[in-house]
Amino acid sequence: MADNLNQTPNANRVHIGFFGRRNAGKSSVVNAVTGQELSIVSDVKGTTTDPVSKAMELLPVGPVVIIDTPGIDDEGTVGDMRVRKARQILNKTDVAVLIVDGVIGKTESDDELVALFEEKSIPYIIVYNKSDLKSREKLGENEISVSAVNGTNIYELKERIAALAKSEEDDKRVIGDLLERGDVVVLVTPIDSSAPKGRMILPQMQAIRDILDSRAMCIVTQTDELSKALGALKEPPKMVVTDSQAFYKVKEIVPREVPLTSFSILFARFKGILAPAVKGAAAVEKLKDGDTVLISEGCTHHRQCEDIGTVKLPSWIQKHTGKKLNFEFSSGGGFPDDLSKYSLVVHCGGCMLNEREVIYRLKCARDQGVQFTNYGTLIAYMNGILKRSLEIFPDISKEI
Repeated sequence: MADNLNQTPNANRVHIGFFGRRNAGKSSVVNAVTGQELSIVSDVKGTTTDPVSKAMELLPVGPVVIIDTPGIDDEGTVGDMRVRKARQILNKTDVAVLIVDGVIGKTESDDELVALFEEKSIPYIIVYNKSDLKSREKLGENEISVSAVNGTNIYELKERIAALAKSEEDDKRVIGDLLERGDVVVLVTPIDSSAPKGRMILPQMQAIRDILDSRAMCIVTQTDELSKALGALKEPPKMVVTDSQAFYKVKEIVPREVPLTSFSILFARFKGILAPAVKGAAAVEKLKDGDTVLISEGCTHHRQCEDIGTVKLPSWIQKHTGKKLNFEFSSGGGFPDDLSKYSLVVHCGGCMLNEREVIYRLKCARDQGVQFTNYGTLIAYMNGILKRSLEIFPDISKEI
């Protein structure tokens, strides 16, 4: 339990995907790079039938998620499903590693993968495996020849992956860039039947850590104790951050001169989707009787009677619009490819997804002409305080 609590969340890890044809040696290279028997290795083609993911520390990269994918050239109905899964992995891949059979050389399937990497702007490296059987003298700038059998150039491959994995993610902050040393932030974290017993949800924990890293201070309270918490301070706090579900109560308690926002809005900014989420929130006014709204969560959890995604949000949207609407739901890694039947997509804060996957989902909606927003932004809009909740982000609030 302690190890799990101290781990870097998967959403904040670099996602490294290994792709290639069957029997090119993907799993062997994965095992050589990680130093673990992460994937089953066999001479039989198609041994890897589903993507295999492992969160780990990979030096010199740091915390990563390694993903071994099925062969991209798999055949038949089941093979098509495996290929589709491999392609879906690209949506959350930060660095792609293409494993090529060094004896055979690149094939049409490999070239198709490279085209996909470039189409999705994914940094990649081409790895010619089996150098123990055939050496390759002429290599391109983003190519390397290795042997998973005897370890040739495996260290160099890890160094190359690390260079590609350098990201702005380390410089991004949930809230710390808005604070100065000594600032006080009040966090409102309601505890109801849907809250995980004995612990707090990830956005709250990440906000607390980021505040402490900024040498600022935080007071954590529930909604009913908020007035007392504010009254105990000699000076107003730098800001108040609330769970979106409590917006309607918190806005009446927090003085107008104190900046107020939500964890969900902070995470929309952290994941790079805040501006489009703000624009998408207004689309709720255009919903008509019979329209269908997709409510999507990036995690999977046991649904409670007070569940925000399947119970509270649909109720609030129905009440706000006065329309008879249809609601559909997705969770975890499942996200529809075809969004054409939806009039609006309302996504969670995305704390369990990496930035690339959240932005991919946004782009899917944009490409199909469907408005996209997130929980906290829409809830703030429906409570009439979206403009106030964005005042700490002047560049975005002026667009409302």
